[in-house]
Amino acid sequence: MTTWGTVTTVKAPLRTILTFAAWHLEQGAHRLFFYLDEDAPETLAVLKAHPKIRAWHTDAAWWAKRKGRPDKHQARQGLNARHANNRKAETDWLAHIDIDEFLLSDKPITEHLHALPEDCLCARLRPVEALAPGSGTAPGETAFKAFHLAQGPRQEAAEDCFPTWGPHLSGGFLSHVAGKLFFRAGTPGLQIKIHNLSLNGQDNLWQQALPGIELGHFHAADWQHFIDAYRFRLARGSYRSELKPQVRRDGAVNLHDLFAMIEDTGGEPALRAFFDEVCTAGADLCARLDRHGLLRRHRMDLDGIRDKHFPGVPVAPDSTSNAP
Repeated sequence: MTTWGTVTTVKAPLRTILTFAAWHLEQGAHRLFFYLDEDAPETLAVLKAHPKIRAWHTDAAWWAKRKGRPDKHQARQGLNARHANNRKAETDWLAHIDIDEFLLSDKPITEHLHALPEDCLCARLRPVEALAPGSGTAPGETAFKAFHLAQGPRQEAAEDCFPTWGPHLSGGFLSHVAGKLFFRAGTPGLQIKIHNLSLNGQDNLWQQALPGIELGHFHAADWQHFIDAYRFRLARGSYRSELKPQVRRDGAVNLHDLFAMIEDTGGEPALRAFFDEVCTAGADLCARLDRHGLLRRHRMDLDGIRDKHFPGVPVAPDSTSNAP
């Protein structure tokens, strides 16, 4: 049987990590690799107690053996993923994904991976972006927006679905549309980044698509989740100033400059209006997305699945956020 797992560098509450872990165990993951980017002994102990989880605290001693701790978390992610790859392989495939990304498959994930050609080194997962609950969702349901791969239809749909801000956003997404990769674990010499990898100077060698698996990205699960992460993302994350504009057109601005313009015109209330249009599952938006074939609906029962896989493990009470 083809086996698979995930590798993730994380700095998050125990509840968040266990929710991610439980979801992927439920989907059939054989191993989960976690690299804790902070000193969290309770979290480390809980993770290490599970037979299908491998976990490390990447402390000063860890980085001293690896020529020092990189300042950027993106570089730390890549180096940790390389560590998981270079160990004795415990799975056939590994997905390098973040703690807010959940694999959504139309059948057992192992079946998709088993069907890949033998010479395939990596397989790409395309994201769908979670929408905050709204008038277009039922209780317990999560709606996701998808996007068209072709640039023309992608922008046409974005401008119809998101009439104010669609012209500035690739597919109406705040986060990446590049997606993430499954790669063959234990491949010697593999260099792993966030969205790509290379081997012997060649990028994404023998890459295949995995259209039957989507990457459910809870980038802005609700307003509180969005605003709590907003300043970090502007300074060091996915909204930082040096990134290129999402949209390929003259006069396009990147997300950093777009958010600066929004704040300059109306402060936090203007940001909230942006969030309500782009990130909330209102009935009108869901209808427009559905018309373009870009609406996904899932009932994930994340709390129930977490309790199933980690019974009796105490976690902090629910916060006001709908983030996993």
